[in-house]
Amino acid sequence: AGPASYAVGTMSERFDCHYCRDPLQGKKYVQKEGRHCCVKCFEKFCANTCTECKKPIGADSKELHFKNRYWHDNCFRCFKCYTSLVNEPFMLRENNKVWCSNCTATEDAPRCKGCFKHIIAGDQNVEYKKMVWHKDCFTCSQCKKVIGSGSFFPKGDDFYCVSCHEHKFAKTCAKCKNPITSGGLTYQEQPWHSECFICSNCKKQLGGKRFTAVEDQFYCVECYKECVAKKCAGCKNPITAGFGRGTSVVNYEDESWHDYCFKCTKCARALANKRFVCHNGKIYCAECPKRL
Repeated sequence: AGPASYAVGTMSERFDCHYCRDPLQGKKYVQKEGRHCCVKCFEKFCANTCTECKKPIGADSKELHFKNRYWHDNCFRCFKCYTSLVNEPFMLRENNKVWCSNCTATEDAPRCKGCFKHIIAGDQNVEYKKMVWHKDCFTCSQCKKVIGSGSFFPKGDDFYCVSCHEHKFAKTCAKCKNPITSGGLTYQEQPWHSECFICSNCKKQLGGKRFTAVEDQFYCVECYKECVAKKCAGCKNPITAGFGRGTSVVNYEDESWHDYCFKCTKCARALANKRFVCHNGKIYCAECPKRL
């Protein structure tokens, strides 16, 4: 801002007011753009209008101007905090309002999505996808505790701490009933912790390994053979359908055979799905007992 381009004084020569033609000798006058006029006519026809109060800036007032805008010195104050800006840094903002540098910085600062107040330099804050919060305003949508700079899970417009997210959204293990926060596996459309999906005998994890289920119990191949599987009455090895060569089992009375082990004791003819004869605890085809 700077002084206006006109001179004020007391006339010592004989001049008439350019506007009202009243004599100016011995009176206070204003000279502007080569014209002499009385104070009254100056304020009526020549004075600039104050951008702030909209009143004329008289010859006796101190005037400041900036970019073709004019102010009384008393009107040249920060729009926000009313601090005088004479000889102070300022910024001209919307609606021709002048702001001090401090208020400008505060107004241009981002607003907290939690409390809607400005986040000024030095405030601890949290940023996420072009949104910003004061650190203490970034809270869990469920329990309302401050998340701050801790871990969180976004869900639409809500944010959850780890604990609330686990209880509200995480899948529950079919065995221990606790939330599955990472990893895990699925068996028969049910979720399991990897450490819960184990062999009932040796307790080794079964994820990614071959196993079999027996009455809600799971067994690795070795433990199933050793502890669960029936022994073939023919070869004496475990009958593990699905784990090896045999997929069919022959049961007779209290004994079981691999389908390929169920054969005639004398001629070795395969008897699965065929007529057979049991003699003295041994299996024969229909013809061989006649030759004994």
